[in-house]
Amino acid sequence: MLALTFSTGLVDAIGYLGLDRVFTGNMTGNVVVLGMAITGGGHLPVIGPLLALLGFIAGAALAGWGLRGTAPGWLPRTTAFLTLAALLVLTAGVALVCIDGYVTAPTKIFFTTILGSAMGLQAVSARHIAVRDVTTVVVTSTITAFAAILIRGTRRGGSLMDRRLAAVVLILVGAAIGAALLQWQLGAGLILAGTILAVVATVGAWHAGASTSAY
Repeated sequence: MLALTFSTGLVDAIGYLGLDRVFTGNMTGNVVVLGMAITGGGHLPVIGPLLALLGFIAGAALAGWGLRGTAPGWLPRTTAFLTLAALLVLTAGVALVCIDGYVTAPTKIFFTTILGSAMGLQAVSARHIAVRDVTTVVVTSTITAFAAILIRGTRRGGSLMDRRLAAVVLILVGAAIGAALLQWQLGAGLILAGTILAVVATVGAWHAGASTSAY
């Protein structure tokens, strides 16, 4: 889940800096951008964030439908949805590398919509795996919980506190690396993020299978 959080930072950096200021994982950011754009604030985009939001909802709805009624944890369907998300992100990254220099405004909107769908699939899959305070797409609640623990002290939940801190740091580092890769190649960060997704899906499926066979 922490690896997925890192990959979200990569994808959001590419979406916001390279694809016309659109968040593809952090939908709170898109809603805020839309609210400001509606009033004409800062010449912000409307169509891109709106379609990315709809794409996210579509991906989340698909994963939610597929995982409906199942017990929390890693299932074969979880692997399938994360693999699909990986394919979408990898395909977008490779395509952007191939057409680098010829990316038009409609093309950017198309890719942010696809990436939004992938992040929706990832978000619901991560929620179903149910690792506490690691949603993989946003860290606001994680920061809130981390701050609350700092105030109360760390007598309980030391490992949980470390996990929360790691999630915040990793999405920050992911965004920084995504921004750096953007200076080299528009699709490079997405290829890295998609590869991470694929590795997570593979390792998660193997681990879930090994745990099942142990019983």
